Amino acid sequence: MGWSTQGVAAVFEPPLLHPLHHFGHVELDFSRRIAVMAIVNRTPDSFYDAGRTFALDSAVAAALTAVDDGADWVDIGGVPFAPGPPLDAHEEADRIVPVIQQVRSASPTIISADTFLPAVAERAIEAGADVINDTTGLAYPELARVVADAGVHLVLTHSLAKPRTVYARPAYSDVVTEIVDFLRQRIDVALHAGIAPEKIIIDPGHDLNKNTLHTLEITRRFSEIAELGYPALAAVSNKDFIGETLDLPKPDRTSGSLAAATMCALGGARIVRMHSVTDSVHAMRLIEAAQGWREPAYLKHNMGEINEPAHQPRDTTDA
Repeated sequence: MGWSTQGVAAVFEPPLLHPLHHFGHVELDFSRRIAVMAIVNRTPDSFYDAGRTFALDSAVAAALTAVDDGADWVDIGGVPFAPGPPLDAHEEADRIVPVIQQVRSASPTIISADTFLPAVAERAIEAGADVINDTTGLAYPELARVVADAGVHLVLTHSLAKPRTVYARPAYSDVVTEIVDFLRQRIDVALHAGIAPEKIIIDPGHDLNKNTLHTLEITRRFSEIAELGYPALAAVSNKDFIGETLDLPKPDRTSGSLAAATMCALGGARIVRMHSVTDSVHAMRLIEAAQGWREPAYLKHNMGEINEPAHQPRDTTDA
C-alpha cells in the first residue's frame, strides 16, 4: 500500500488492517469503497440546519431520503458538539432512539448514533444502531465496554475539550502528529476493552478544538491519519474552516465541502460525513471509478462509429 500515481493524480491507498467491514446486513470493502455518511440531527439547535429535522417525522424522512439519494450510512444525533448545557441521557436517547427504530425498520442501511454517553449508546444499539460515533474520543471510557459487549463499530474522534465545554485558543506544536498520537492511545483503550480491531474507525475531528489553519493542515495531510490502518472518517461538511477560508455563510459552503471531502478521500479517507448527499455520492463514485474500483454506469462516448446524438444537417427543403 502507499502512494500510487497515474498521470499527475496521486491517491493514497491506506494500509488497511482489515479492509472488509460488516455492519449488520451491510458489508463494505474499504479497499474499494468510499462511504458517504448522511447527517440527521434531531436537535433544536444543530450546527447546520438549526432544528429543521428536530421533529420525529422530519428526522425519519430526512434519513430515508438520504438512503434513497445513495447514502451508504446515516448518522443520527441528538446533541450538538458545540459548547452548551449538558443534556440528560434519558432525554438524548428519547430524541434519537425513535428515529433509529423507524429507519431500521424501513432500511438495512448502516446507522450510527452520534453520542458519547454509555447509557444512550446502549439504547441506540438496542434500537438497531450499527455504530457508535463518539466525537469525544472516549471521554467516558465505559462507552468502550458497551460497544465491545454489543459487537458494534466505534468511531474514535480526536477532540480535547470535555464534552460540550469551551476549549479556548487550541494550540499544537504539530497538529497532525498530535492527533495521530491521541488516536493511537484511544485505539489501545478500545482494544483493551475488547473491541475488535475490525470494528474501529478513526476521525481526526476537523474543526473540533482546532482553528481553521489546523483543520486545513489536517485536510492536506490526511494520509498521515489514514496510515494508522483503520478506516478514516472525514467530517468536513459545511464547517467553519470552509466558511472562514472562502468567506461564505453555511448555506453556500457545498462546493468547498465537496473539495475538502475529495482532498481527504484522495488522502485515504474511506468515509465522508456530508450534508449534501447526492453531490457527495457523485463525487465519491467518480473517484472510485477513476481508481478502477467500479465500472462506469455506462459506456457510450467514442465507443462506436459516431458519438450520439449524431449531428444531423439542417433540413432546408420546403415543407
